[in-house]
Amino acid sequence: MRLDQCLLNPPAATGYAVAYSGGLDSTVLLHLARAQGLPGLQAIHVHHGLQPAADDWVARAEQQCQQWGVPLTVLRVMVDAQHPQGPEAAAREARYAALCGALKPGTLLMSAHHADDQAETVLLRLCRGTGVEGLAAMQSLTLLGAQPLWRPLLNQPRESLQAYAKAQDLRWVEDPHNQHPRYARSWLRSTAMPLLRSRWPQLDAALLRTAEHASDAAQLLQDLARDLLPTVCLPEGGLSVPGLLALKPPQRRLVLRHWLATLGLPPVASAVLQRLEREVLAAAPEAHPLLCWSGGEFRRYRQALHAGPPMPNLPEDFCLDWDGQQPLALPFGLGRMHSATPQAMQVCFGLAGVRIKPVGQAHHRTLRQLCQQAGVPPWWRSRLPIVFVNRTVVSIAARWDTAEAPALRWQFEPWLGLPASWAD
Repeated sequence: MRLDQCLLNPPAATGYAVAYSGGLDSTVLLHLARAQGLPGLQAIHVHHGLQPAADDWVARAEQQCQQWGVPLTVLRVMVDAQHPQGPEAAAREARYAALCGALKPGTLLMSAHHADDQAETVLLRLCRGTGVEGLAAMQSLTLLGAQPLWRPLLNQPRESLQAYAKAQDLRWVEDPHNQHPRYARSWLRSTAMPLLRSRWPQLDAALLRTAEHASDAAQLLQDLARDLLPTVCLPEGGLSVPGLLALKPPQRRLVLRHWLATLGLPPVASAVLQRLEREVLAAAPEAHPLLCWSGGEFRRYRQALHAGPPMPNLPEDFCLDWDGQQPLALPFGLGRMHSATPQAMQVCFGLAGVRIKPVGQAHHRTLRQLCQQAGVPPWWRSRLPIVFVNRTVVSIAARWDTAEAPALRWQFEPWLGLPASWAD
């Protein structure tokens, strides 16, 4: 397909936004999109502030977009200088987060990644020990968070973009970071790739084929994971530990990675999954192991494995006064309390030894007894809202109420093992 035909059949959208840096690639893409007459076309420029010339690039982007009659949005972001994966990853995450936040529903984001970028991505990920999904590299149509992302030039070599820009007399800016050996991709582009191409002239084509093969394999593995996951899911949330152990190790790792993705949690390294096998899945049923990784944590209760974002610790004897007139926002993401009867109350957490006599029961029960009977994991017990009226416990989690309790409702996100039957 010729370069000028790449945008002939765009995915349906109410508007199209080009991620426009002002460099060669995005300048060509914006020119093509304008020539194609895509409806609601706009350009979005992300100002990282990493270069002395960044303000000049904004001015040139504004001038070019004004000349072409394309609306331009400039987003200024802060890049985390202490990012564990380095400045490239930090800038990429900040850029994508800003782009996603700027898009209106129905707008399709367009990126100017091309075949040379794809080949570099495959090689970079191979050097970092990626799996099949990583080797699949970039997809032409995918999601960036919840926003659709289209890469229409992904099968076009950069030399085609250069030839088009020359023929159309386009002007663009050059980012010196693209040639700086400090950055992995820049070093690969300027040093390693030319050397490899001199030995294997078909290197780029071979790497693109690798990405296509890996993409096919990744899709098959994803289908398999979708089929296997329901076989180990528990009705009250979490995964069955015996069910996981009955799977072959590769199947188990596949299911766990897919499960974490469905929960919206960060991916885990192979070393974390190895620790999960030893420290969590192999633990005694009465143990309550905890395994943390960056952005998430595994917990086990009885024969169920749970995963979720890190749970903050609540201070002991933490209490809030509440008149019941408006919903009460609970701390640390624990949801909201609602009352149908306004009156003076206190909502407390982490009270050891608290007892209550729920309606329909002959005797007082401790919080621990109630949780054990209901299958509530231990890490939730200090996070259940306990409601007092006149210094008397009248409700725990709006599930165990005395006859004197007002009509209460606890609205929460059903994460990290709280019984799914409790969710609204």
